[in-house]
Formats: sequence, C-alpha cells, structure tokens
Amino acid sequence: MIKRIVKLTFRPEEIPAFLEIFENTKAKIRASEGCQHLELWRAKAPENVLFTYSYWESEDHLNQYRHSELFKATWAKTKVLFADKPEAWSVT
Repeated sequence: MIKRIVKLTFRPEEIPAFLEIFENTKAKIRASEGCQHLELWRAKAPENVLFTYSYWESEDHLNQYRHSELFKATWAKTKVLFADKPEAWSVT
C-alpha cells in the first residue's frame, strides 16, 4: 500500500471554489480502482494550505488514477486556483 500526501496552497479567495470541486469529485476519486481512502485536511496556519491524504493499493493504481480523465479534468479546474506550486509525497 502507498499513502499519498499532496500539499495544495491556494489563493485565499479561491478556497471556496476548491472546496466545491473536492465535494463534487471526492466520491468519484474514492471509487477509483485501488483507492482505499481519501481525506482533505486544512492547515491551522496558514489557512490557505490544504492537503489531500489518500491510500492506494499500489503505485500502479495511483498512476492509473493520475492518468485518468477524472484526474485531468479535476486538476485543470484546481491548478488555476493555486498561489504556489503543489508538493506531493508518496510514503509507505
């Protein structure tokens, strides 16, 4: 199993837009083959930093999702809201 942590730094005024995107896609992401868990976390400070935390059966499953139309469409809507470059870690 792989755990994936993605740090997302948004322009503060864009957080509601991202929360709506996440709300509308979380069930689909959770239903992706190999996804065992997905959460959204928000930093206490600064409040415009959010994290996605997910479990994947394998790196292949994660990569399959990352190359899916769902990811591409979601990422296209999300990346325009960033204040800083996203960071991601895969951990075991």
